[in-house]
Amino acid sequence: MNDPPANDLIALALQALARLEDKGLKLAIAESLTGGLIGHVLTETPGASRVFLGGVVAYDNVLKERIGVARQTLDQHGAVSEQTAVEMAQGIRAWAAADIGLAVTGIAGPGGASETKPVGLTYVAIADQNGTTCERHQWSENRSANKRSAAEAALRLVIQAIA
Repeated sequence: MNDPPANDLIALALQALARLEDKGLKLAIAESLTGGLIGHVLTETPGASRVFLGGVVAYDNVLKERIGVARQTLDQHGAVSEQTAVEMAQGIRAWAAADIGLAVTGIAGPGGASETKPVGLTYVAIADQNGTTCERHQWSENRSANKRSAAEAALRLVIQAIA
């Protein structure tokens, strides 16, 4: 990963890992839209295992349910929703016994969109001892760029949450 966007993500991952280590916190992630990209950039740093417990690529709803998303949430709100992102973050935090659970769900594109859920719609959620925060983002780039933007937003949310 030597292209500038990847290097930017790795720089953000370094910041997030440093803050986690400074505070003695452990992170676990549940990725859907990003397909493992966040875990990848976190593990580009030697020693990441001191604070990064690991993650799940919960691309299918069955796996989302296994990490704690209620079937009712998926039926009522869909896989791409604030409610699902929140339950993913809370679920991965509990499942991994982590201090912080991070989750990303969205529509990377070019397909999968609807009138109410366009390509680029993304929810990023973080859960910790203080509760859960979820951000809504809308990007209008290609699939790869939408995934990078989502990963960047997720890493920035970790950095902000620990600040």
